[in-house]
Amino acid sequence: MASNGQTTKSPPSPSPLRNSKFFQANMRILVTGGAGFIGSHLVDRLMQNEKNEVIVVDNYFTGSKDNLKQWIGHPRFELIRHDVTEPLLVEVDQIYHLACPASPIFYKYNPVKTIKTNVMGTLNMLGLAKRVGARILLTSTSEVYGDPLVHPQEESYWGNVNPIGVRSCYDEGKRVAETLMFDYHRQHGIEIRIARIFNTYGPRMNIDDGRVVSNFIAQAIRGESLTVQLPGTQTRSFCYVSDMVDGLIRLMEGDNTGPINIGNPGEFTMVELAETVKELINPNVKIISVENTPDDPRQRKPDITKAKELLGWEPKVKLRDGVPLMEEDFRQRLAVPKKV
Repeated sequence: MASNGQTTKSPPSPSPLRNSKFFQANMRILVTGGAGFIGSHLVDRLMQNEKNEVIVVDNYFTGSKDNLKQWIGHPRFELIRHDVTEPLLVEVDQIYHLACPASPIFYKYNPVKTIKTNVMGTLNMLGLAKRVGARILLTSTSEVYGDPLVHPQEESYWGNVNPIGVRSCYDEGKRVAETLMFDYHRQHGIEIRIARIFNTYGPRMNIDDGRVVSNFIAQAIRGESLTVQLPGTQTRSFCYVSDMVDGLIRLMEGDNTGPINIGNPGEFTMVELAETVKELINPNVKIISVENTPDDPRQRKPDITKAKELLGWEPKVKLRDGVPLMEEDFRQRLAVPKKV
């Protein structure tokens, strides 16, 4: 039922083949931003199920074909170069909508494009979901909480966000994307899922994306000083990418619209993180302090009670186990072998 008292039509079937007697219908899944860091790991997991056909759309602003090279040419895989700010016509059953630069270096580079991706991109994907009756999952962000006055952050917290700051294109863009998701859900009966994802790390992160884990690991491998932004006491929690993908799939397959926090509640100060990376990768590097960027949140830690209760999900990979896996990937790409 729609909330305005009208009954909503049941969504169309992508094809009459779905109901034919002898046709084994595969699940057709669209992943926007599927050539990116989290997107490509999600594609790997989805492709492991032989009942899935996966379509990736990406404009390669921050993603890379290289992340998907093992699937190119596979009969159940399709890759389309497309910008989600333009409409897309495909027949699918599920949409994982990840497309959007997520690192400050990239989203501040073209803030207008970032907000367009969040607003127009989400509108286009919701329009697609409405046309073909697909379930759609949005990867929102812990940035919707802004610089939080509540700690840890639970889903009911409305946030403390600067609407006119340098990060607002991303923070407010994702807040509008969440609004659109719920409006389509209430008005048109679209099946929606919203994941608020917290800091994630792992192989295939952009090496120079300006995010703290990739910065520290790249610096340690290159033998450079680890640059901790002042004051160094600000906290983040880091979720390994395989845990994140597991959470997203559980949310998509489950019955809850969300929003649900998906992240690792293990909280570290930036100084502690630098010390850990130094110890694990290169004990000889120095740790130095540098100026901070504006609107940088002081604390960030998810309350994952909902994810545990509703999805049966919690992260398994500890930071000490995840960093060496990421180091291996970075060494390969930077061509700096480990000294024995």
